[in-house]
Formats: sequence, structure tokens, C-alpha cells
Amino acid sequence: MSCGRRPVCSSPAHLSNSLQRYLASFRVMNLHQLRALSAVGRYGSFSAAADVLHTVQSNVSAHVARLENELQAVLVDRATGQLTEQGKAVVSRATRVEMELEAIASDLAALRHEVIGTARVGMIGTTARWLVPPLLALSAERHPALRLEIIEGTSGAHDASLMSGAVDLAVGTRPHDAHDLVFEALFDEDLVLVVPSSDPIAERKEVSLRDVESLPMLLPLPGTAFRAEIDHAAAEAGVVLFRRAEVDGTRLLASLTFDGHGPAILPATAVPEYMRNSWSLVHVGEMPRRQVGITTRLRGRPTAPARAVLDILREVTAPGSRLPEGLNPVRADAGAGAGNDQSAKLRTRRAVGADGSALA
Repeated sequence: MSCGRRPVCSSPAHLSNSLQRYLASFRVMNLHQLRALSAVGRYGSFSAAADVLHTVQSNVSAHVARLENELQAVLVDRATGQLTEQGKAVVSRATRVEMELEAIASDLAALRHEVIGTARVGMIGTTARWLVPPLLALSAERHPALRLEIIEGTSGAHDASLMSGAVDLAVGTRPHDAHDLVFEALFDEDLVLVVPSSDPIAERKEVSLRDVESLPMLLPLPGTAFRAEIDHAAAEAGVVLFRRAEVDGTRLLASLTFDGHGPAILPATAVPEYMRNSWSLVHVGEMPRRQVGITTRLRGRPTAPARAVLDILREVTAPGSRLPEGLNPVRADAGAGAGNDQSAKLRTRRAVGADGSALA
């Protein structure tokens, strides 16, 4: 006699073919296959991936072929060695999987008050020049097993890397699209006119944009955040700056200025200390300071290595610390935000140390 209850799990015949394929792939797909595909995508060929993975090309090819069979998709274009769109989608997810697995080991080590693992930090070049040396010194002293990867680039590029999981945190200007990112201000940086010390303008402490509108200026490329700041200030002052050239990249812009190709408005740290006897930094009245800080992902907890780096960055840039000329520390509660008000989340993150324990 039947009890009248329906079975909890009946025949899988009602499942769609796609779901069956997904379940089968979930059971068979493994990390070796994902790492092989990621290496092919990163290094551009099966042979290069084999060298990096310390194996033979046939093993890499076999792993990728099995993964393609399981997913029923072509992941690598065999004619070019490049990832297909499907391959890029898989690698994007696989990168996050690898990072989460590494984070598990790091977090368990942190519970033993050890910081072990890799912190991937994106940083704008002008800030990296002075901030990376103390970061390296303090991390080596406090966390010998911590490995740092420093990636130089623009703030926009680092924001994209954060979203994809390629970096753990980034040091740069405030994100334009902060929907899934959290920004924590570290300092405000003066934007200054850089001229040779022999130039008559160098004798002045401050100039207006009107004073320099006829100078043959080197300017950032249109469409960049830095250029937008300059154009906005010029428009507010009713000034049209004379453009000698437009250059993509603050470091290149500074190099061309130092080579004598024309004055430029630059972040103060674009001029190294050892060059400041030959070059003068003149304040421009209408130019606002740019805010530089740490950007992290809104979702998910930073790894123990990333938290250790965050602690050091905050310490090195805290009020009372010795900052390069032209930098101004911000209050601990200033500059928090991520699209909506995320100040409470930032305060929570500030209260968590590298070992995961609460700080006073």
C-alpha cells in the first residue's frame, strides 16, 4: 500500500540536456584543466603554457581538449593560439576560482597569526615611485612569507582588473563607475605647473590659468580623467589653454617636460625629489587637488595578504607620517564611498587586521 508520498527525487528524465551537461561537467572539470586554459590565454600558445606549468605541450593540449569536451565549446582558436570568446569567459571565472582557493590557505594561516600568500596590487606610476619602497620594506619586515605583485597602470585599467579579479586592490584616483567598488581616500595631491627653475614663472608661488594660457603646454590626452579635470578648471576660469601636444600617460608627459619640450600641469609626485633643484612646482590657483586612495571590490572579503598590505598603506599615509612634498593626508573618515554610501563598510574593514582579528 502506498503511503501517498511522492519521491523526493524522481527520474532525471525531466532534466534539460543543458542541465545534464552542466552536472556532468561539474563532476569532471578539474583545476588542472582550468589552469592549463588560463596559461594558454595568458602566454598565447600551448608551448609557452607548458613551459610555465613545467610540463609538456601534449599535457596542456589534452587538458584543454577535455575541458572543451566537457563544456561542449571551443575555448582556444587552434589557428591563432588565442582564446575564443567562450574561452575568455571560462578563464575569467577560473581566475576567481584560483584566487579563492589561494585565499583559503592564506586565511587559515592568518588564524595562526601568519600572513602567507600573494597580494596583487595595482598602482598608478606617480604614486608607486614613492609608495612601493616603504611597502616592500615593511612587508618584508613584518610578513616574510608575503609575496607582492605590483602592477603599474592607469586607475581605469586597475578598476577593470579589480572587477575581473586580476588584482586584489588598487591605489589610484576615485573610480568613475563605483557600483561594485569601494574607494578609501589616502591623501590629496596638488596638481602643479612644472617649469625649469630658470623660468621667470618659477619665482612665483602661485599662478592662475589665465597667466599660463599662452604657454605652449603639454596636456594629457582628451578623454582621460586627468584631462577632464584640467579642462573643467579651464572652462570655469574662462580660459582655453594653448596645446603644443597631447600625450597619453602621466609618466610620458613628465618625461617630455623634463626633456624640455614644454611645461605641463602634473601631479606633484611626478617630479622626483632629486629633480626638484632643477624643476619648480608652481601652484595653479584654479586646479583642485586630486584624491588618491585604495579601491577594493565591494563584494567578498579581502585575502589575508591583501589585508596586510592595506594595513601598511594606511600606516604609511596616515596623518603625521612623512609624505612627499605636495601630498596632504586626509582624515580617517574622509573619502569613503562606492556609488552609494559605503562608509559603514569601510569602517568595518578598517577594524579588521591582517590576521582577521579585531583592532582597537
